[in-house]
Amino acid sequence: MTIGILSDTHGWFHPNLAHYMAGMDLILHAGDVGSMDVLNALEALAPVKAVYGNVDGWDIRAESPEHQEFDVDGLTFLMTHIAGHPGRWQRGMGQVLRKKQPDVFVCGHSHILQIERVATLGNMLFVNPGAAGRQGFHQVKTCVRIHTHEGALRQAEVIHLDEDL
Repeated sequence: MTIGILSDTHGWFHPNLAHYMAGMDLILHAGDVGSMDVLNALEALAPVKAVYGNVDGWDIRAESPEHQEFDVDGLTFLMTHIAGHPGRWQRGMGQVLRKKQPDVFVCGHSHILQIERVATLGNMLFVNPGAAGRQGFHQVKTCVRIHTHEGALRQAEVIHLDEDL
């Protein structure tokens, strides 16, 4: 399976997202969606799982929970918006991760791209896809694609959205 992961669109659907997310088996949006139009545009490309972020209104919160836990291709995923990062978790997230032990943990909020294996949490893959929107301090708009096969993570790719197609 190929899974597209993005976060922090803040209501803006980058013109290159349709190209990079086309053909995905699943798209994950880790919060700060900003507009139902963004979710609708993503859902036109592939099935979407999303969580709400701190800037999202009641329309998005009605459609997307704060946390999502689900299985895909034999792997357990946990996704939320605000979580911190390995070694510096927020709001009790370290305790949650130790209890749940997901194979893949996805979050957003920081606008800082980070993909890292966390040995202290069962070699969990931590993914923060950076930010795909225009708002924020980030210089580069990014998202991530991961490839899985029968319960194994095969590859993670960083996509720089502003690069010419």
